[in-house]
Amino acid sequence: MGDPELRPDPELRPDPGREESQEPQESPKERLDRELIELLNEVRVALPGSQVLFAFLLVLPFQEAFHQLGELQKDIYAGALLSSAAAIALLIAPSSYHRINFRQPMKEDMIRWANGLLIAGMGCIVLGITLSVALVLDVALGSPLSVLLSLLTGAWFAWFWFGVPVLRRRRFEQPSGPPD
Repeated sequence: MGDPELRPDPELRPDPGREESQEPQESPKERLDRELIELLNEVRVALPGSQVLFAFLLVLPFQEAFHQLGELQKDIYAGALLSSAAAIALLIAPSSYHRINFRQPMKEDMIRWANGLLIAGMGCIVLGITLSVALVLDVALGSPLSVLLSLLTGAWFAWFWFGVPVLRRRRFEQPSGPPD
């Protein structure tokens, strides 16, 4: 049956009740360290897009055509700008929290708190993107079609960023176990 040293060690297989991404024989400290690194890497993915959107929105009022926008368009712009700013604040907060509380025995609480901030920040990004799309489409196409396309854009992001993960989580948590 082959070299016994090359066969998988049954002791290294994760228990069925353990978290899917938990490494075999991982200590609680190692798990927290890994989870923190994963969380900060996810922030590194989400943050640049938010910053680019925010920077774009910051310069819009200084464009000559901005003053031709109607009141509703300026309100949409303000919502996009503020939701993008909120996203940046929420996405940077875990790094600030970690730095301020460096070497304090509160890593697990920080990871849970930062996870909520990251999810809320992603929600703000969805809103900022949707409102930005609404503004651009309203200027380019007119109101009725821009509303529909903007709502579809927001629904698209919400589905893939929130709907799919929640549904997959629910399927995984069912007593029958993870889906194949």
